[in-house]
Amino acid sequence: MSIHSRRTFLKRSAAAASLCAVPSLARAAKSPFRVAVITDEISPDFDHACHVASQEFGMHWVELRSLWGKSLMNLKEDQLSDAHKILDKYKLQVTDIASPLFKTDWPGAPRSKYGSKGDMHNAPEATFKEQDEILEKSIALAKQFKTNKVRCFDFWRIDDVKPYREAIDEKLRQAAEKAGKQGALLVLENEFECNTATGREAARILGAIKAPSLALNWDPGNAVMCGEMDAYPTAWEMLPKNRIHHCHVKNAVKNDAGKVVWAPTGKGVIDWTGQFRALKAAGFRDAVSLETHWHGAATPEESSRESWAGMKKALIDAGAL
Repeated sequence: MSIHSRRTFLKRSAAAASLCAVPSLARAAKSPFRVAVITDEISPDFDHACHVASQEFGMHWVELRSLWGKSLMNLKEDQLSDAHKILDKYKLQVTDIASPLFKTDWPGAPRSKYGSKGDMHNAPEATFKEQDEILEKSIALAKQFKTNKVRCFDFWRIDDVKPYREAIDEKLRQAAEKAGKQGALLVLENEFECNTATGREAARILGAIKAPSLALNWDPGNAVMCGEMDAYPTAWEMLPKNRIHHCHVKNAVKNDAGKVVWAPTGKGVIDWTGQFRALKAAGFRDAVSLETHWHGAATPEESSRESWAGMKKALIDAGAL
């Protein structure tokens, strides 16, 4: 091959490769959903996590929980400024503030076996008295990162929650109303270690608390981890679809010993193709955010990469990418 022919061949090859790359980077923008990932599931290095999310996964949205090994709640102003610069660098927007709000023991109740871990995604567990401060800080961070959504929980799971249920509901209602007055939306995550863990429990709490500023962060993987093996489609059908404003994407499966364990998104109990199709049909237009949790690959980044492959396939098969 002559030098001229070789140069022409290389240029054409580069152009073809570029054309092939563009659709994969543009795919997420064409989804009816805000396709995202929790950055610390990829890496504590925020710049690197954003690079992978944007340049490799083709995403335009990320969810913020911890950055550089520190909870978002504990970052200093210069670190928050750096975070903004990195988001601008990769042209990424923020879906929500993944706050640890209300992931604490309910006062006066028996101590939960799920609580007192000392560290939750690089955030020390806060006391009940500190929750109002966390709420205000989370709302301020949401405004700073140009989102109106703050994730929260339903306190550490109590074996018998009935004696405390009404008071807990009232606390959540008050928090939602406080957030609403500041233009924020609380998205309550059904978390397998908290009092609202399953789809059925999520349906109950949304029925009990009518505040429009309280929404659901639907996590069928967490529901499965709590033993609700029919989270999708059975429990899903019980949920008020207009109250769902965020969705975490992960999967779980029963191992050979019969224990439920995390799995890559493309494998496990949850039929994510069906779930994405149902979300789309329900008019859901908010975030579907990869929360890997499964660490079966060599590194968290590799685990997230494998889970994203399964999530991406399910989105494509559902006609949502």
